[in-house]
Amino acid sequence: MIRHPVLLRTAPLRGETTSSLICRIANRYGMEAKALRSWWLWRNHQPRHDSGTCRADAEVLLNSAGRQRLAGLCGVEEDVLARALPSWAQEDAKLLAKGEAVPTAAWRIGSAVAGPVAFGCRLCAAGRTGTVVRVVRYAPRWDRVCTRHGRWLLDADADQSREYLDVRHLPEVAGAQRRWTGVARRAVRAGAEPERVFALAQAVVARWWEQALGWERETIWPRRLHQVAGGDAGSEFEWWRIVGRDAVVFPEVVAVADALLDPVMVRLVWADSGGERPQLLGADGVFCRRLGERVGREWLGPLIGVDYGGPLVAWRGAVVRLRRYPESREGPYARFEEDLWWVRQEHRPSTMAAGLRGLTREKKMPGSGTNWRAVVPAEQRFLITNLLGEAEEQLQQLRGAQVGTTAEVARSMLEGLSRGTDLLDQVLGRVMVAAVNAGVRVDEVARWAQLSEEEAVAVLGTYRGADDE
Repeated sequence: MIRHPVLLRTAPLRGETTSSLICRIANRYGMEAKALRSWWLWRNHQPRHDSGTCRADAEVLLNSAGRQRLAGLCGVEEDVLARALPSWAQEDAKLLAKGEAVPTAAWRIGSAVAGPVAFGCRLCAAGRTGTVVRVVRYAPRWDRVCTRHGRWLLDADADQSREYLDVRHLPEVAGAQRRWTGVARRAVRAGAEPERVFALAQAVVARWWEQALGWERETIWPRRLHQVAGGDAGSEFEWWRIVGRDAVVFPEVVAVADALLDPVMVRLVWADSGGERPQLLGADGVFCRRLGERVGREWLGPLIGVDYGGPLVAWRGAVVRLRRYPESREGPYARFEEDLWWVRQEHRPSTMAAGLRGLTREKKMPGSGTNWRAVVPAEQRFLITNLLGEAEEQLQQLRGAQVGTTAEVARSMLEGLSRGTDLLDQVLGRVMVAAVNAGVRVDEVARWAQLSEEEAVAVLGTYRGADDE
């Protein structure tokens, strides 16, 4: 039993979860967290993932007596804990069942208590506490970079053990976090909530991320993704693509948020719509071209200009409607669609936890794997499927009865085989292009196609050129 807990002071870290602090206190006393938690009466069970592992983002709510006990165990005044721990003053009906005299605790999921939960930087924690232990804290996605140690701190709600990504060789990621401070101030001046502006920009860029597998000219994101994966995502490409998304696209999210707040960009949307003489928003609009330039991709404008089902076109439509019908902004007939920063449910990007759960389900299903529809653009899928159908039809004809002289039959069969193999060669080339566009290394594609790397490069050049024509 701990007789003098105040002798071992354990200070809270800014934004830390109460559960994380309890675990660090236990570590300080050389105890298991489960043993220290026995000092409270628990009203429910600790949250777990479907696999049975304990959730890192689990949070603890305490009643008055429970908070006093925690303050005594860590040797820190309650007002200090109240400023550092976002969940400190949260109450729950379960805590009142035994009254305030009994130190009582209840488990919750952190995101339902005070927002997104992420891992903290162990190196920073060690510098402050002297021990290298896991820290879990509340942190919005625009505050995930430890600039001192070059780490992107991952969500803590997923069933995986990795706590951070190494972004030391990606200075643009830390730079985006510094720029966000200015973007947030601009949002406040414009009368918008910074977190809602960020959410819309993230939805826009996350949609691009899903489409980018078909962008042959996209080179920035693949380079970043392989770097955060330690140099090469390799056979775990799909896993890294889910885990690394938020870090890889963060600079573009900040750039898009900045652009959407820019009055000049808003005026371009109005001009593209025809102003007082309405016209459809097309692929050749100036706004999309400028937006592509602002994210370092001059070629992107026409692609996002024809994406008519995403959050960006919804935002553009709201801009036009508010300009054309200003009375729709307020009053009892105001609609969510006229809220510039409202992100529809179907446009909200999936979380890392949801993505990993989906990937796990795919791997458990026989014959499943990478989602072909998610990786290969519809045009390429259609062309490849048609070529396979033509090749199958051509080869099926050779199985029928062959009538005529030996020379005639031989000529017919050889021409049919030649035509079939030509079609299959086209399928091979286009599937190779699709695989490389999806992030597979050229040497691996060459090995699977039973070609040398030089031959594979030549094939890729041929079919990429055919697609561009």
